[in-house]
Amino acid sequence: MTACVPSDALGRRVLCGTEYATVRYVGSVPPTAGIWLGVEWDDPQRGKHDGTYEGTQYFRCRHPRGGSFIRPNKANFGVDFLTAVKDRYGLNDQQDVQHGTETTLVFGKKTVEFVGMDSIAEQQRQDQLNQLVDISVRECAVSHAGQKEEISRTCANIRNINLSKNLLSSWETVTAIASQVQNLETLNISENKITFPSTSTYVSSVFSKLRILALNQTEITWTEVLLCAPGWPALEELYLTSNNITVLERPDNVLQTLKSLDLSDNRLLDGNQLHLIAHLPRLEQLILRNAGLTSIHFPDAGFGCKTKMFPSLKRLAINDNKISEWSSINELDKLPSLRSLQCHNNPFTDTEKNPETLRQLIIAKISQLEVLNKSEILPAERKGAELDYRKIFGNDWLAAGGNWNPEKNKPSEEFLAAHPRYPALCLKYGAPEEGELKGRQPLTLKNQLLTLTIKCPEKPEQKPVEKKLPESMTIQRVKGLLYRLLNIPGSELKLSYKSSKLEGREVELDNDLKPLQFYSIENGDCVLVRW
Repeated sequence: MTACVPSDALGRRVLCGTEYATVRYVGSVPPTAGIWLGVEWDDPQRGKHDGTYEGTQYFRCRHPRGGSFIRPNKANFGVDFLTAVKDRYGLNDQQDVQHGTETTLVFGKKTVEFVGMDSIAEQQRQDQLNQLVDISVRECAVSHAGQKEEISRTCANIRNINLSKNLLSSWETVTAIASQVQNLETLNISENKITFPSTSTYVSSVFSKLRILALNQTEITWTEVLLCAPGWPALEELYLTSNNITVLERPDNVLQTLKSLDLSDNRLLDGNQLHLIAHLPRLEQLILRNAGLTSIHFPDAGFGCKTKMFPSLKRLAINDNKISEWSSINELDKLPSLRSLQCHNNPFTDTEKNPETLRQLIIAKISQLEVLNKSEILPAERKGAELDYRKIFGNDWLAAGGNWNPEKNKPSEEFLAAHPRYPALCLKYGAPEEGELKGRQPLTLKNQLLTLTIKCPEKPEQKPVEKKLPESMTIQRVKGLLYRLLNIPGSELKLSYKSSKLEGREVELDNDLKPLQFYSIENGDCVLVRW
């Protein structure tokens, strides 16, 4: 190897200008003279070939045009951790040279020399480094730990480190840095293409206090996660986005302290993969955005029962997936602790064009939900959603064998599969009365929309809001909408309306179960909101 190429260059990460690459070959490339580095670019558009030159395969690339040969002097192999910290926080020796460390002072014609100024500046730098608790050296070309024990001597109080998008190439390098940080709690090494252990490794105490670990875009597999996990005994949050993880395995005796797991932007093989991580006892948050999910199912529990899976799960995000059936939303009611759900951009949401109706359906189907798509569900909104759901599907319930007489009430398995909460809603509010179900419009029919002006007389500074609402919308649901639209605290709303036809007279909207059309509200009327 030449002097400018590290002895361990093969497999190392390098920076060439602003482009990142991995060294796949070091050596000669006849007929040219000298040493070349064969690199595989992170951005294959930067490359020229697949590692083949003049018919000889020098290295291999994932992309047919992802490789190039560059001279060693074009490659930046990076700096050690402490050098990057000093550069980032302006605490290196060069800073003093640049800014001028004055060691003499002139009084008239007399020059006085200050002895030991360099050592004072060095001590000040040392004190500043020792005070650092949170360190970010993102995009600082960090590639190695540096001299042994130098970090622990210099930065004794570090607790949180951001090492994302650097030149780290192996888990051993990460461990070498972390081993010198005694109280490390948060570590972000995302956007580093890292080689992880492929077999069980010695479990040290390096990460014994680590609570938060981000490994996004590191190409780690779930198998490698489980091999490293014995070294994370206190881990609470784990971020694994964009790693091409397709298959999960059950974590036996590891990750038992985990409270939050993010597997977004991976391509899970199917929804059954979730069953393999369903028994993490403390998992409270699971983020699965754009994870390729087509369905969710908890086969251990029947209609109206709770699953033993995900016993502590409170918050679930399944945005941007391929879930097309409402049955998956029904399944979420089986989760015993679920309180918050995000589910935007799934095909099942296309079945209902009115976003308010869509929201009400989800609320009615999941009994204990408190927050939907980051918006709080107030008691009035829940009551309205459940009452409306009970009426909307009342005729289907009757047709499937439902009956007001408890002894004859035997709805079919098909109806219960589609509406597992319906029996519970009938117990809560009573079965829908015959009069409620007459002339009920099918949910899929587009209702006539009314354009109404919403005003708050008690808050004249608040500008009126124009809103289009279906004339079949119940007053209860209108109230639920207004709680969120106007950001009103959870007090009881009182609604009334004014119409040009009523010559200034105000009509109270006093029956929560009646639709807007019951009150003969028309386009252009004004709804007044008080509380």
